Amino acid sequence: MTRTLSLAHLTAIDLAPPALIRAAAEAGFDAVGLRLIRVTDTSPGYPLMVDTPMMRETRAALADTGLSVHDIEFVRIEPGTDVDALEPFLDAGATLGAREVVVAPYDPDLSRLADRLAEFAERAATRSLGVSMEFFPWTPPRDLDAALALVTQAGPRAGLLVDALHFDRSESSLETLRRVPRERLRFAHLSDAPVHPPYSADELFHTAREARLPPREGQIDLHAFLDALPPDLPLGVEVPMAALCAAEGPAAAIPRAFAGTRRLLGERP
Repeated sequence: MTRTLSLAHLTAIDLAPPALIRAAAEAGFDAVGLRLIRVTDTSPGYPLMVDTPMMRETRAALADTGLSVHDIEFVRIEPGTDVDALEPFLDAGATLGAREVVVAPYDPDLSRLADRLAEFAERAATRSLGVSMEFFPWTPPRDLDAALALVTQAGPRAGLLVDALHFDRSESSLETLRRVPRERLRFAHLSDAPVHPPYSADELFHTAREARLPPREGQIDLHAFLDALPPDLPLGVEVPMAALCAAEGPAAAIPRAFAGTRRLLGERP
């Protein structure tokens, strides 16, 4: 069964959205994920909600290539997150025709986090946008079991984004992944990496943000990961390789990430 393959912006974060879209189309991707909100002080975001010229250029690139925007990212849900202030971000997602919004859990009060997630998901739904929470091994909830419990608490509109790297390094279970309800599991992120637990916090951050590998170039059991997912689940390919991009240009990782993904999918019946 054919899956939608989307290029996650972190793979080539130094490319502005129009250039990212054109490079993704050239490599063979069906869609892109766009980072509209800056996540760290050392990586960019592209605020199309306030940058009208770049929004026009981005929509033109989508029209020229035939690609779609699968998701926009990402919203850190923190103790002081103001959902009202995120309305322009959601409007931009609707203008781009995105399907999902990626959120990240950065509030240690899980009850408040679930309430805020539910409120944000309701706002997004008025624009026909889903909301998927990605979990990380360095923030609560730290694994898939805890993340599933939290989005269940947040109500029917909250979904999950499972990233192969974070899944592996949080020691989440395939049994739990197989039982996630389909309506909760909107898409997955795919990448590879060395497997050598335990990992320090610095290793977790560095690999996640700068030093992943294309599928089949590391040791994560991606066949088992894919076998636990619905066969039609969209995949966001997120393979930041900062050293390669610094040496060869910001688009260097894109064709390699696509080729590794196609090889991996071609090996499965």
